[in-house]
Amino acid sequence: MVEGAGMRVVYDNIIFSLQKAGGISVYWSELAKRARQLESVKFYEHPNRNIFRGNLAITPCTESHMSPRVLRYLPFLKKLDDCSIFHSSYYRVALQKNVVNVTTVHDFTYEHYRKGLARKVHSAQKRFAVLRSDGIICVSENTKRDLLNLYPETPDENIRVIYNGVGEEFFIDAQAESKLETICADLAVRQYILFVGDRINYKNFDVALEVLSRLPNYKFVIIGGQHLNGAEKQKLAPLGLRVVHLRGVSSETLNILYNGALCLLYPSAYEGFGIPVLEAMKAGCPVVSTNSSSIPEVAGDAALLVDVISPEQILEKIALLENDVFRNGCVGRGLVNAAAFSWDKCFSETLAFYKELHKKKFA
Repeated sequence: MVEGAGMRVVYDNIIFSLQKAGGISVYWSELAKRARQLESVKFYEHPNRNIFRGNLAITPCTESHMSPRVLRYLPFLKKLDDCSIFHSSYYRVALQKNVVNVTTVHDFTYEHYRKGLARKVHSAQKRFAVLRSDGIICVSENTKRDLLNLYPETPDENIRVIYNGVGEEFFIDAQAESKLETICADLAVRQYILFVGDRINYKNFDVALEVLSRLPNYKFVIIGGQHLNGAEKQKLAPLGLRVVHLRGVSSETLNILYNGALCLLYPSAYEGFGIPVLEAMKAGCPVVSTNSSSIPEVAGDAALLVDVISPEQILEKIALLENDVFRNGCVGRGLVNAAAFSWDKCFSETLAFYKELHKKKFA
């Protein structure tokens, strides 16, 4: 009998319908992959095209025939078995009194950086989920601080910091140089700088563009995010053929790109966690990032962090990496740091939290 026997665990996989890729999808797919081993577990979801869901061998149940675009704003509709653990991938709760609700809080980007109706709706839903939950998982101490600043009425004993992990599909690949050619014929090892993720304002994509404009010997590989819009194409035009944008990239392909890059440039002003930082480190790719939010907490002493997010400070850090001895030292520290984080550990701590909450409510 596996650990966690006797508990009924219900996973609401709605995040897979709300995004095709992204950090929350990575987190949720890794939990779901391991939750399959539990004696009693159910997954509820709609058909979707999420690239991380495609790797999961699970048979889902149906909550409702309503669109997930509507369901995302509603409490969970299906009646659950008594004494179940209900964990939603995106700020939903079951209103039954005899159910343990668990909510994972990843960040507070909406509260810090969005305005208007989208912020009000998201924040109201998040607040409702947090205050109705028996247990709240924060993915970093920084996220916990934000939560208690915004919702000071939240009991501290209901909160548990459980760090994200980093996948085993990220590693140093001795064949990366030859594999790069299958991704893009114009890429060569150590001749490009990588930018991973969304390009919204606090990610400081404009700063990254300014940095690359001053590094004429490097290409700029952008991974993920939405299609380049008109304004972005105009800003990228001076870089000409030095820009490569790839979307829907698999973890295997991303690992090769990390392996070949001079560095990951991650000039974000705010992160709830920052999974790409660890992915890059585990793949032997140095990280140039910022000394803000959760990034120092996750990166430890292994990244090159700037105190001011400016092209000048970032260029100084990148210049250091052109020295092979210095760069190799960064790679070594990154490998040690990344080894402290794993999805097995994340799930083990999450399962222990389920058991603690279940015992507290139903013992």
